[in-house]
Amino acid sequence: MFQKTLLTLALVILSTTIFSQEKDKEDKKDKWDVSNPYTKDWKINEVPLNTDEGTWMNLDVSPDGSMIVFDLLGDIFSMPISGGKARLLRSGMPYEVQPRFSPDGTKILFTSDAGGGDNIWIMDDEGKNAKQLTTEDFRLLNNAVWTADGNAIIARKHFTSQRSLGAGEMWQYHIAGTAGLQLTERKNDQQDVNEPSTSPDGRYLYYSEDMYPGGNFQYNKDPNKQIYVIKRYDFETGETLTITGGPGGAARPQISRDGTKLAFIKRVRTKTVLYVHDLKTGEERPIYDNLSKDQQEAWAIFGVYPGFSWMPNNKEVVIWSEGKIKRIDVETSEVKEIPFNAETTIKIAEAHHSSPKVFSENFTAKAIRNAVTSPNGKTLVFHGLGYLWKKELPNGKPQRLTKDTDFEFDPSFSPDGKSVIYVIWDDQTKGSIKKISLSGGNPSTLTQEKGIYRNPSFSRAGNKIVFTKESGNTDLGETFTKEPGIYLMNADGKNSEKISKAGDFPVFNKDDSRIIFQTGGNLMGDLTKSLKSIDLNGKDERVHFNSKYANRLITSPDNKWIVFSNLHKAYVAPFVMTGKPIDLDGKSKAFPVTQITKDAGINLHWSNNSNKVHWTLGDEYFTNEIDQKFTFLETSPDSISAITEKGLKINLEAKTAVPSGKIAFTNVRIITMDGDKVIENGTIVVDENKIVALGNASDIEVPKNAKTYDLTGKTIMPGIVDAHAHIGAFRYGISPKKHWPLYANLAFGVTTAHDPSALSETVFGMAEMIKSGEMVGPRLFSTGIIIYGADGDFKADINSLEDARSALRRTKAFGANSIKSYNQPRREQRQQVMQAAKELDLNVVPEGGSTFFHNMSMIMDGHTGIEHNIPVAPVYKDVLTLWGNSKTGYTPTLIVNYGGINGEFYWYEKSNVWENEKLLTFTPRFIVDSRSRRREMLPQEEYDNGPILVSETVKALNDKGVKVNLGAHGQLQGLGAHWELWLLQMGGMTNMEALRAATINGAEYLGMGSEIGSLKVGKLADLIVLNKNPLEDIQNSNTVEYTMVNGRLFETATMNETGNNPKERSDFYWENNNYNQSFPWHESSQSFTAPGCTCQSTHN
Repeated sequence: MFQKTLLTLALVILSTTIFSQEKDKEDKKDKWDVSNPYTKDWKINEVPLNTDEGTWMNLDVSPDGSMIVFDLLGDIFSMPISGGKARLLRSGMPYEVQPRFSPDGTKILFTSDAGGGDNIWIMDDEGKNAKQLTTEDFRLLNNAVWTADGNAIIARKHFTSQRSLGAGEMWQYHIAGTAGLQLTERKNDQQDVNEPSTSPDGRYLYYSEDMYPGGNFQYNKDPNKQIYVIKRYDFETGETLTITGGPGGAARPQISRDGTKLAFIKRVRTKTVLYVHDLKTGEERPIYDNLSKDQQEAWAIFGVYPGFSWMPNNKEVVIWSEGKIKRIDVETSEVKEIPFNAETTIKIAEAHHSSPKVFSENFTAKAIRNAVTSPNGKTLVFHGLGYLWKKELPNGKPQRLTKDTDFEFDPSFSPDGKSVIYVIWDDQTKGSIKKISLSGGNPSTLTQEKGIYRNPSFSRAGNKIVFTKESGNTDLGETFTKEPGIYLMNADGKNSEKISKAGDFPVFNKDDSRIIFQTGGNLMGDLTKSLKSIDLNGKDERVHFNSKYANRLITSPDNKWIVFSNLHKAYVAPFVMTGKPIDLDGKSKAFPVTQITKDAGINLHWSNNSNKVHWTLGDEYFTNEIDQKFTFLETSPDSISAITEKGLKINLEAKTAVPSGKIAFTNVRIITMDGDKVIENGTIVVDENKIVALGNASDIEVPKNAKTYDLTGKTIMPGIVDAHAHIGAFRYGISPKKHWPLYANLAFGVTTAHDPSALSETVFGMAEMIKSGEMVGPRLFSTGIIIYGADGDFKADINSLEDARSALRRTKAFGANSIKSYNQPRREQRQQVMQAAKELDLNVVPEGGSTFFHNMSMIMDGHTGIEHNIPVAPVYKDVLTLWGNSKTGYTPTLIVNYGGINGEFYWYEKSNVWENEKLLTFTPRFIVDSRSRRREMLPQEEYDNGPILVSETVKALNDKGVKVNLGAHGQLQGLGAHWELWLLQMGGMTNMEALRAATINGAEYLGMGSEIGSLKVGKLADLIVLNKNPLEDIQNSNTVEYTMVNGRLFETATMNETGNNPKERSDFYWENNNYNQSFPWHESSQSFTAPGCTCQSTHN
């Protein structure tokens, strides 16, 4: 054994050395090139740009005042101070911005992603000899300035946090150094420090800092209050002093060349104003109030306003505004335009678009959950399509475990393998724990009370069961959830008692003397999870493992091993006990840890004898033998076996629910979305789930066996496609039979929802249950878990193309046909995601997180679309040319607005939302009341300068050929889609253009335009019947009387199914008589009693 160990160690050392050498070769060979990122089959279009205007241009004036250097759409130009033809200094795929002359004017620094991510580069003033100065690969840099002596630069260093974009610090880098020196320290992970400016004597550093109350990201910070202030850092003493701030804030400080004055920007109501502050007296005054809108109200990691410069005479400021370069006299406020002409070639990767199939008669379920293997290893029991199934391994066909109609979750075998305990859920009768024989029969109920039960597990002896009870939530309700925690009961369900207030996934230890459980939630839970244990009385708590970024921690039955998932991938390790908590992750060195999954693994569980570990991913089932994953065991091989890449197909097949019979809609106006075609008096015939006839009523013969609806005076249009619809699928756990956000969306006419961020198991589980007919809702598609570049237990670490492929494969395994690339900080990471997506045929719908420069480079890199609005409005010829010559779509979600008040607040203010009967039918009242009854009041100009300004920019892009889509963000389910539609129209779109954005554009964006989004013979029957014509008044879109999805017809007032397959909807949990929101609330009497008139009792 000793000799074997020595030999093994030698082999490990040798192989590690060889691997390291090979990896070095591979790293050099596969170094990503941002300027030439993709395979040869990816077309890169070259589009000429000749412009005299630009968007969000940073500039600087040379020390002698003779030259201007500026950026435009990621290229850098220079020209004489008098203006004219600009000279192109830097161009190509890299996005390069924020140029600044050195104090002697011989060099220019700039921010560039050419090396992979945003770092500071330096070149000669002629644009030659460019070299990368800083080499940060995660804490990236921008907004650099020179120190007074020209020997160092100071830049904003970016610190990503759990909530998206994070905060910044000021760091100094010597031009001959290799690392930086920290100057300021961020006060939290959300409030930014940015926009440095150094004094000419080298004594001070001026910068802006976010001081808004709360310390967390907010969409709608009030610019009329103080958001940013300008501070001064003393290089000699390290002291910091606030220079200016107040209502409207103060940002983008720029000190004059003599050090006596400070120019900055401030918001004055809806104007962004250039101010000058006298550093000696403290006096400050406005100079110019026609600047473009600043970005104080949201994240602005590249600065609240573009960089500008003083002239050497200290009397003039040169600044970008409204697409032009302005020269402003700070004493007289005289403004002169410096004309420029910039000519370049934009390189645009052909936008990638995938076209997934919408409808198929049969499908394979991929959202496999709660999988467990029988003690004898011969049977797999799992959740799919709402119920529990059993599959005889390896090749048996899955069969229902029961014949019940309740949803079934969390199965667990008895020690002898003859029976299974599990939890059930019904929206009316709530949940319980049940037990059934594996061979069949009728299940028995073990629990005595209603509740939300989870994860029951037998003791090793089989005489006790441990389980959890959950607290309530907005999906399942709050009743019967008073005492959440971990419980013990006898195997027959008697003597139930609570032993812990908190914890999930409880199991007995090897001798039934303790309960082992996890804290911190599951995926999308706390950043750090812990594995703990208590005795059977709930005492003597011990912490065994803490694991940052863990998802699940599962001990083997003999308590000798632990399998855990960490950032999606699964690992196995010895269960080491030291009497103290042990930190555990995939890189632990104190004991062996072996990765067992290639891309990801869920439903991790053990064989009964602890010799094997099992898991699933999508519709595949995997098994590994533990002794093959280590080299130190007696039965281990000399080297660890390869990672298992292919699993056993579970093969749960299902039929897509399709209604029977024919339905005809006659005498109706039909807005087809087939071009601009409108049929004023038409007929549509639907057979099962497809349109079989459509045209003028006089030309269509209605089948005699069709159920006919005479819709005289009404309008039919395609169902709304919500391309950015968060439908409430972040929660891990039990799904209700009736998910109210799905009903609300259908009731308001949304027939397709694309959720660009959700828990994969939950959202794809819902999507499959909708397809199979077990749930009612719009067609549901999703990205699943986002490809997240910030911090969190679900983030995606992408440092290579293979990392990107792995992240996308694990999402595609659940059935995704799109992925959301969200705040991957480095350009190369975003490009690697794109290359992987093209290989795997997945759409990429990224979010730039209020970062204009990232948005622009995403278009250049060929992303399918841009989610959320770009934070700059309006845009000019450079952006219009770029986007108009790409095929990248745009889902601006005006209802939530980067850089201004959310569009939804307009509708809270302008309408009595709480009186909307349909909304109250399908949404818990507390959600409606809390958002709508106490309303924020804004002058119209605030909306004009917020979502409407953005909407006008959307219209300008639409006119250049950019396909705009509707995305309502889940703000108020269903109704929000109409608000978004109306906001699109308020920016200048015609009613038809806005309706196109709400229907066919979104369908084509998702790659589904050949099957949905317009009304044509042969297409799927997704349509809505309106009482009024939205072409006459766009707000008539909210008169939906019927919604048809996949041929199923619903009356939207009640969401009862009608047509050939009538079915009455059952109650939501808040409609239960003993739920406080079930009581009628009558505005006239302000009471829970029906309103009455005293005249009825006092007069005959």
